[in-house]
Amino acid sequence: MTLSTAFTELFGVRHPIASAPMGGSAGGALTAAVSRGGGLGLLGSGDGDRDWLARELPLVAEGTTGPWGIGFLTWQIDVAAVEHALEHGPGAVMLSFGDPSPYAERVRRAGAALIIQVTDLAEAGRAVDLGADVIVAQGTESGGHGARHGRSTLPFVPVVVDLAAPVPVLAAGGIADGRGVAAALALGAAGALLGTRFQATAEALVAPSTARALVRGRGEETERSSVLDTARDSRWPSRYTARTLGHPFLDRWRGREAELAADPEARQAYRDGVARGELPALPLWAGEGIDLIDDLPSAADLVGDLAGQAEDALARAAGR
Repeated sequence: MTLSTAFTELFGVRHPIASAPMGGSAGGALTAAVSRGGGLGLLGSGDGDRDWLARELPLVAEGTTGPWGIGFLTWQIDVAAVEHALEHGPGAVMLSFGDPSPYAERVRRAGAALIIQVTDLAEAGRAVDLGADVIVAQGTESGGHGARHGRSTLPFVPVVVDLAAPVPVLAAGGIADGRGVAAALALGAAGALLGTRFQATAEALVAPSTARALVRGRGEETERSSVLDTARDSRWPSRYTARTLGHPFLDRWRGREAELAADPEARQAYRDGVARGELPALPLWAGEGIDLIDDLPSAADLVGDLAGQAEDALARAAGR
């Protein structure tokens, strides 16, 4: 069975799998490895920091001849950041968490595919109106940031597929093995975008302690909250919270976000704890599919393994 979809045809990739452009951890080596493996690697540029891009973009160019893209946190960038990234010739630009309209036409003029991630139907309708080439439907099971009042992946994806047709949709949120990819295809998606699973790979830009935590973690140990964003004085819009593994500061301030926001001494205590090494320097972003992660493979090998598992799952479902 060959998993050919509108997504694989659009990008000329072998497998209907993309890696999430996770800010900071989805560097050039990971992006290149996913593309070498036959998927679409997406560089996690976040705010478009030029020093970071100057370090990571050459790793993509050196590591793959396949298609790749770059992702931005839309609320955190400006037009100059997108135009700078487009000078490097990505095959796709993914925009997440914010209004993509100031950047959509610039991406199209550069000849890159426009990928827009959505967390509700209003965002999905806007993505269609803007002419997105691919829409990522993100469920609340996802690791890292997502909608405070979002929808679970299983019911959300087919609704977006119906709304967006014929625009191809990628499913995201809680997908960490080939069975999840197969489920995404069964829901009508043209593929799947995986984050936490690719963060637990040899090429991801994460500390060894983070990699070990991802392998050991369990889905019930994750939760969605804004406490750690507030503690870090992050400017994330209030409509988006983050799913992370447990954290001492989260335990202390759970349900007291407004109180924490009004207490500068408490936020300084967080920074002091990080400086002393008593608290993790970054939250441990992780999705509910973390139970399915038990190793740290090369991302290039992982793409093929996920595709093979998906093919097997679909064949079993068809009774073959």
